[in-house]
Order: sequence, then C-alpha cells, then structure tokens
Amino acid sequence: MRTVFDAILECGHDEDFVPQITPDFKPTDAPAGSLAKLKVLAERVRMGFPLWHEDDRSDYSGLTGYRTSDEEKN
Repeated sequence: MRTVFDAILECGHDEDFVPQITPDFKPTDAPAGSLAKLKVLAERVRMGFPLWHEDDRSDYSGLTGYRTSDEEKN
C-alpha cells in the first residue's frame, strides 16, 4: 500500500497502514502551525510518509514575527 488513502480503499480502514520511510522523507524547518508546515504534512500524507520526522523543527528559536497586510490595516 502506498498511502493511507490506498489502505482505506483496499481494506475499508487505516488500522493496518504503515507509513514508509524512504530517502525522500526529509525533515522540515517550517515552524509548527505555519502554512509551510501544513503543506509539508499534506505532502507527507500524499507520499505515504509518516507525518512527523524526528528532525523536524521543534521550537521557534531564531524566528521573528511579521505583520501581514491585513494586520497592518487595523
């Protein structure tokens, strides 16, 4: 089975799905909750990888905040 979706189609559930780890499964530096991290997680699901990589960013050190154009208007 390649992805969790394939497992559900084949078995009717995802209980037996085991994500595959290949050399393409790489960590991300995207911070938790960011749009970038959500995109990485979505791609991992599509690729049949585990959601979490042990070397994913685990804190917010070194990051700075910024205002979006909507926030600047208020």
